[in-house]
Amino acid sequence: MSFLDPQEQLARIKFGAVDVLSEADLVRKLKRSKDKNQPLRIKFGADPTRPDIHLGHTVVINKLKTFQDLGHRILFLIGDFTAMIGDPSGKNATRPILSREEIEENAKTYAKQIFKILDPEKTEIVYNSTWMDKFSAADFIRLASQYTVARMIERDDFTKRYKSNTPIAIHEFLYPLTQGYDSVALKSDMELGGTDQKFNLLVGRDIQPAYGQEAQCILTMPILEGLDGVNKMSKSLDNYISVVDSPKDMFGKTMRVSDELMFRYYELLTEISGTELDRMKFEMGEGRLHPRTLKVQLAKYLVARFHSSAAADQAEEEFNRIFVDKGLPDDVPEYPVVPDKGVALTALMVRTGLAASNGEAQRLITGGGVQIDGEKIGDARLKIDLEAGRAFVLKAGKKKFVKIVVS
Repeated sequence: MSFLDPQEQLARIKFGAVDVLSEADLVRKLKRSKDKNQPLRIKFGADPTRPDIHLGHTVVINKLKTFQDLGHRILFLIGDFTAMIGDPSGKNATRPILSREEIEENAKTYAKQIFKILDPEKTEIVYNSTWMDKFSAADFIRLASQYTVARMIERDDFTKRYKSNTPIAIHEFLYPLTQGYDSVALKSDMELGGTDQKFNLLVGRDIQPAYGQEAQCILTMPILEGLDGVNKMSKSLDNYISVVDSPKDMFGKTMRVSDELMFRYYELLTEISGTELDRMKFEMGEGRLHPRTLKVQLAKYLVARFHSSAAADQAEEEFNRIFVDKGLPDDVPEYPVVPDKGVALTALMVRTGLAASNGEAQRLITGGGVQIDGEKIGDARLKIDLEAGRAFVLKAGKKKFVKIVVS
């Protein structure tokens, strides 16, 4: 294929990125790639410590798609070996080690999910156990000799733990070393990751020359905030949107994003240009574009990307039926529950804080003040089956709302 001019490629690569190290090296690699009509080898690694991927993970995967669109080869590395060590990045304690069985089970879902974004024809999926399982003790000694303890302790999380006398296990030093060797095994030209991965990415850049290879360039992407707008998107904090969420849930969760955070989601999760993003901000500031219009547009984009355009249209219609037509606010808080059968509505209202007691719940119901998805409930003895995957909005009085989400 014919590659774009290196400077034009660089502009697209840098959009939304935090660090590109080094830019001069990257331009040189892009020029050589164009001259030889040979794609660069772009590496990204993900440890299968969880079974699914949320939108925070896709920030980097979207940038991989940019490289793919520019004609380069994506090496999607599933860290089935490194997952057994556990990445200590950002952790203030040693991570528990996962079993091979847990890792293999989680890894099964990764390929299917990333191909919601990446082109499978231009993506090579690799597992670092392929070469690390063959590593001998002598190989590990040679690898360890390429890095010093002083350099390792420079890493922010290790420094904090060392100063606070929090234990650091020896095997944790092996994680960045192994990730670095992955770049050697793959002959990586460039590696991508979140800003929390910068140290690990640099280790790969440092180690490659010791094995006779040109040092890779690195690119870091921002950490995406979750729906709360404060903490990083995380399943453990329940502030995430999963790529396997239903169209209804994906649309509804996106509509809860604040106006300020909405533009960050546009920048990091869509293919919008910087010029178009600036135009949208300006027009909203001038009152020519309503924030809700832009939020609906974002929600439909995400649903269409991970499901279909038809699913996006249907999700919008259902959202309007439940929230707009019934006068419900867009930012209804969610209350996760586990599947259960025959749960009393009054008990559910008490659990979710919509009523202080069963008696108050009964009075609200008989007084016509309780609705489920906009439909008035009159039976104070109603029992509800909480089936897995179900979600509905429960309203009590004029101003109390909660969205019940059954995991």
